[in-house]
Amino acid sequence: MSPLRPGATIGILGGGQLGRMMASAAAQLGFDVLIYSPEDDPPAGRVAAGALQADWDDADALTEFAAACDVVTLEFENVPVASAEIIERAGKRVLPGAKSLSVSQDRLTEKTFLNAHGIPTAPFRQIDAAGDIPAALAELGGKGVLKTRREGYDGKGQAWVHDAAEADAAWQKIGGAPAILEGAIAFQCEISVLVARSLTGETTSWAPPRNEHENGILSRSTVPSGLARSVEDEARAKAMHLAEALGHVGVLALEFFVLPDGTLLANEFAPRVHNSGHWTPEACQTGQFEQHIRAVAGWPLGDTRRLFDAEMLNLIGDAGLVDPQTLGKNDILTLYGKREARPGRKMGHITRRLAPRKD
Repeated sequence: MSPLRPGATIGILGGGQLGRMMASAAAQLGFDVLIYSPEDDPPAGRVAAGALQADWDDADALTEFAAACDVVTLEFENVPVASAEIIERAGKRVLPGAKSLSVSQDRLTEKTFLNAHGIPTAPFRQIDAAGDIPAALAELGGKGVLKTRREGYDGKGQAWVHDAAEADAAWQKIGGAPAILEGAIAFQCEISVLVARSLTGETTSWAPPRNEHENGILSRSTVPSGLARSVEDEARAKAMHLAEALGHVGVLALEFFVLPDGTLLANEFAPRVHNSGHWTPEACQTGQFEQHIRAVAGWPLGDTRRLFDAEMLNLIGDAGLVDPQTLGKNDILTLYGKREARPGRKMGHITRRLAPRKD
């Protein structure tokens, strides 16, 4: 694929906040963006050049969408692989592509893939029925978290299991769906690595942020992480190795548990721009949204060096109803254009530049 020239059209599958921020970055680089979403009035559609509303299984609409785009990307990992394949059969590339999508959509496939490529995870077992849980729990040390294999996010589709007597209740809580049971890990902190890979195989990454969660939802990401440089370098190397193994094009995020001795255990990856990288546009030479657009457009990647120490604060639910008078002078506000604040819904974020980078 030849590099796209400004004026070309980039299609985005999905119309949420990630698509909105990607569309804004693409517009800054001179591209038009067309959004494909089943939702009426999606947040991304209001900042894009156009939007097409249709279901994921509408082959005619997907073919029409493909014809209007020069290349297509995605804003979330649960875009059906079949939808991406329809677009590719219509003659347009979908980046990052079916392999990144299919591996990331199933936790069992994902963790098996990570382990097969030398990236260790917490121990886990396949769970197909409530009756599988007691034996798996005993093998994993007597405590674990049950996670649906597909479509769980922000703490949804998960249930802690502290003993075998809780097996049935945990199974019902996740909806009785195919799952994995993951052993409990005593970790020091969580970090993530965001990496970008270009069409030519060029790979870059950003400083890993330390992540804090509340009720299963990311609440704060902070850089620097406070960890030893050797731990950060190992995490970045593993994320780059994952991108290469997938043949990924675009941004990818790999989350890690960091044990007290510095050992890294991968949690999961997202084949897209990521909430824990929302600080990068304001604190780095090149942010994750611009970098993703550069990658899928066939451009050289930008410099990812960090210019500022920073923290990113998620605005969840009513916290997204921000009074501008309460913002600090170093607070940079991004709201997602969602019409209604609901409990647990990400409404925006604040990036706070803390100090110029010293190292």
